[in-house]
Amino acid sequence: MIGRLRGTLVSKQAPWILLEVGGVGYELEVPMSTYYDLPAAGEAVTLVTHYAVREDAVALYGFATEAERRLFRDVQKVSGIGAKIALAVLSGSSVGEFTRMLQTGDVAALVKIPGIGKKTAERMIVELRERSQSLPLPASGSGAMPVDAIGEASIALQQLGYKPAEISRMVKDAKPTDSAEDIIRAALKSALRS
Repeated sequence: MIGRLRGTLVSKQAPWILLEVGGVGYELEVPMSTYYDLPAAGEAVTLVTHYAVREDAVALYGFATEAERRLFRDVQKVSGIGAKIALAVLSGSSVGEFTRMLQTGDVAALVKIPGIGKKTAERMIVELRERSQSLPLPASGSGAMPVDAIGEASIALQQLGYKPAEISRMVKDAKPTDSAEDIIRAALKSALRS
């Protein structure tokens, strides 16, 4: 329906923005990840969008990147999850950080996102792990959200060609005090033994 809008940002009041395109004002709901990247009111902005029609409402959501929109759509494919939780996911973590949580099976980090309990987090990991492999992971040292040693090791193991399920098994005995190098070394040794 409406896939992208380019226009002038009229106003922003989290999580809502008003975007004027050709004399028409579109009210969009945006995640905080997009909201923080918006320019000042009166400036031009381009957003990819998701148009949703429900029994009781029509909604338009805006995203700064295609990866954010894709994650928003993918998260809603998990049974029991709607737009509200999908927006919370994007407001609580970057696409890369959320991808890391899925691929490393980090239930503890997922339950910190509002609206996600332990069972929902586990269901998200099972249902989204495969799909998330094509989403970007956080770049080490990129200024993005900090990644702990286990996350850093998991990313390195993924780049070496290991699958998320293998990585989860390989890093399960890691201690929070271990360095990423120690975790990788131990994981590779355990992989050689099996």
